[in-house]
Amino acid sequence: MLTELTAGSVEDAERRRLSRPYAAVEAAALARPAALDALAALAPAERVKVIAEVKRSSPSRGQLAEIRDPAALASAYEQGGASAISVLTEERKFGGSLADLEAVRAAVSLPVLRKDFIATPYQVLEARAAGADLVLLIVAALEQPLLAELHTLILELGMTPLVETHSADELERAIDLGAALIGVNARNLSTFEMDKNLFGTLSERIPAGTIKVAESAVLSAADVAHYRAAGADVVLVGEALVTSDPIRTLSEFLAVPVRNQP
Repeated sequence: MLTELTAGSVEDAERRRLSRPYAAVEAAALARPAALDALAALAPAERVKVIAEVKRSSPSRGQLAEIRDPAALASAYEQGGASAISVLTEERKFGGSLADLEAVRAAVSLPVLRKDFIATPYQVLEARAAGADLVLLIVAALEQPLLAELHTLILELGMTPLVETHSADELERAIDLGAALIGVNARNLSTFEMDKNLFGTLSERIPAGTIKVAESAVLSAADVAHYRAAGADVVLVGEALVTSDPIRTLSEFLAVPVRNQP
């Protein structure tokens, strides 16, 4: 499934490239105002931080929410206390678009993440041209030389890479990059099976000073507390927010007690 999703995203980007060549997207990316400092926004704090996601559907869950107005939803997330906004821009299985990202960027003052299956420099430039401050890189989808190339390009454009891992080996690859923002996804993107304890298994291996993000299987305040106790600085939440009152749900998640210090 991950291979299929990545290939589809790259194919769609190549289609867009026919009407918007590399040089034009690069020029638009470089003309953008400086990206917001996502590391500062997501830095460890007394309370857990939330990256709130604009997510219409997924391959595993089908349609979650119609979301006719992504900008309004993102504004509600900002009002509710989110620290950053994630926008799914994958078209085929998640129903997203770069237009969603552009609308969200125009509506909020928080850092915005382009969440997609990124595998080419063109897609990175698209992200910056649309106003993204962060770009997701999925270690499992990329060979190390390409992962390093894209990581470097994201940094050169002033954005922040969120490097997503699913195993100890993938985590070592993220650490080798010097990634400052590392996610551990409980969802295996090949099988879609969930392991909520994976974050706790891997978090102690993440170097001090690196921001730790728990992704997937965040449906309740108890789930947030579970990840917080395992060392999460940030949780990335989509389904739980788009299928509920987002401001109320964010309030519940942000009220999770302070993590006990060792």
